[in-house]
Amino acid sequence: MRNSLFTLSLTLVLSLFVLQSSAVAQSPQPGFADAVLGRWDLTVNGAGEAYPSWLEIMLRKETELMGRFVGRFGSMRHITQIEYRNGELMFRVPVQYEQNRSDLVFKGKLVGGKLEGTTEDASGKTLTWTGVRAPGLERSAGPKWGKPLRLFNGKDITGWKLRSNSRGNCWSVVDGALTNNVPCVDIITERKFTDFKLHVEFNIVEKSNSGIYLRGRYEVQIQDDFGKAADSLRMGGVYGFIRPSVNAAGRPNEWQSYDITLIGRRVTVVLNGKKIIDDEEIPGITGGALDSDEGAAGPIMLQGDHGKVAFRNIVITPAQ
Repeated sequence: MRNSLFTLSLTLVLSLFVLQSSAVAQSPQPGFADAVLGRWDLTVNGAGEAYPSWLEIMLRKETELMGRFVGRFGSMRHITQIEYRNGELMFRVPVQYEQNRSDLVFKGKLVGGKLEGTTEDASGKTLTWTGVRAPGLERSAGPKWGKPLRLFNGKDITGWKLRSNSRGNCWSVVDGALTNNVPCVDIITERKFTDFKLHVEFNIVEKSNSGIYLRGRYEVQIQDDFGKAADSLRMGGVYGFIRPSVNAAGRPNEWQSYDITLIGRRVTVVLNGKKIIDDEEIPGITGGALDSDEGAAGPIMLQGDHGKVAFRNIVITPAQ
């Protein structure tokens, strides 16, 4: 009997040792996700057209990941589940403005230094997507500014084009101001820019919503937020990423002004004469961006698909 108990105990100890050894062997080791850590500019091949997205993968602890995501529309959202095992990446994102019934699920792998994978749209159709590493956009020296350029002549929309023709010619000039007739679409400069200083004056009606997209990728929010708490989704914020230090918003139906400096990823925003963002980094594109090619020059885009808004005195000073 004593020998039987000893044999049984030894068997249990050996079994526990095997189980623990197996668990250790299957657990991700430090450095397991180095190949995918960082920021990625995504392009999703949707029905009829490709659209941009953005992904950042970080360590939560040595053997676990966490991340952030920007989709076609809306703001940055945190990834609820992310795994990287045996060269396969999977992450799950909560629905925001998409029509999907459940979380968005992206699956992919590294192919030649790029991410390639699939996801599904609201109808269940499989979409392909690709990701390239987002550029750092560091600048080795301060800019040398060129001559100011007036982007809007106060008479017509020369130098501008519509994002799409789905709403017809819904932008016009009224009393010297560039204004939309809702429902409308975004309007884009024909010229593209890299680093610049931008001055814009704008006027919104009560409860209206608009925005200014820098290089067509980073939205500085315009919204009827007078007297509200400051937030990255409200007036003065870089949408979903950077919260303004104070709410300097004026009242609706009053002319207000932005003075925005963009150098690489670093942005400074002055709203109505008050500096509300001081040389902060923009991590990635915001929802509604034209594309995710962050290393390229891009236009100024004025959002016109949400609410009534008017713009005037649009002047840009590009870096040489």
